[in-house]
Amino acid sequence: MKVFIIEDEPMAQETLARTLAELFPDTVVAGTAKSVASAVAWLQEPQNKPDVIFMDVELSDGKCFEIFRQTDVTAPVIMTTAYDNYAVKAFEVNSVDYLLKPIDPVALQRAVERCKSRIQEKPLDIDKLVATLQGAAFSGPARPAFKEHLLVQFGDHLVPLSCTDIACIYSEDKLNHLVTFKGEKYMMDESLDSIAAKLDPRNFFKISRGCIVARSAVGSLTKLFGGRLRIELAGVSGKALPQPEVARSRTDEFLAWISE
Repeated sequence: MKVFIIEDEPMAQETLARTLAELFPDTVVAGTAKSVASAVAWLQEPQNKPDVIFMDVELSDGKCFEIFRQTDVTAPVIMTTAYDNYAVKAFEVNSVDYLLKPIDPVALQRAVERCKSRIQEKPLDIDKLVATLQGAAFSGPARPAFKEHLLVQFGDHLVPLSCTDIACIYSEDKLNHLVTFKGEKYMMDESLDSIAAKLDPRNFFKISRGCIVARSAVGSLTKLFGGRLRIELAGVSGKALPQPEVARSRTDEFLAWISE
């Protein structure tokens, strides 16, 4: 297993390499970097193809997320950091795992095993891919990929929540709240525009600047003065639920969407 370690602290770099060798004797450290610039330069060399990348978040010349903006990162990534406030950002760039320092060997082993499973996945069927692409040429552009899960905040934990469980997401007192069909409420740090961009527009509609609703949560509609609509949420448990209102500027588009 060839690994690339991006870590600006020599001691932490050495400790990680030693622990990996103890847990996985086949480990070969293919390269190391201490900065965004040196990591990008190493990754852009064609001969450098690691199986797993260990990436500290805060490097000597910036945060590691800049690496993803400057070059393609194709190997599975395991983020390492002393801080827990980068978890959401880490998963947004599709890292396989997120380990807090000092790194627990058990957690490290689990993360590497997860990477190995990804590496050993069934090889790409080229014939099937060609057939799919040929079909796409006649059926128009492919639909963009939308999230099937969102990471929500629950106390000190991050919970992957299935999008099919989401009834609505709304803003109140400068905070964003996600409500499930079970009536559970979670906090979200992202803006509503950012969240809406990740959701399938066939299933979710941003009815106003402060609210997104799921199609399956729309019950009856009440006409209000000024051309607005109030939505009665359907199938949602719990009390003190919001009564979302469709902005006047979005009413026609919303009615066309809900009647599809």
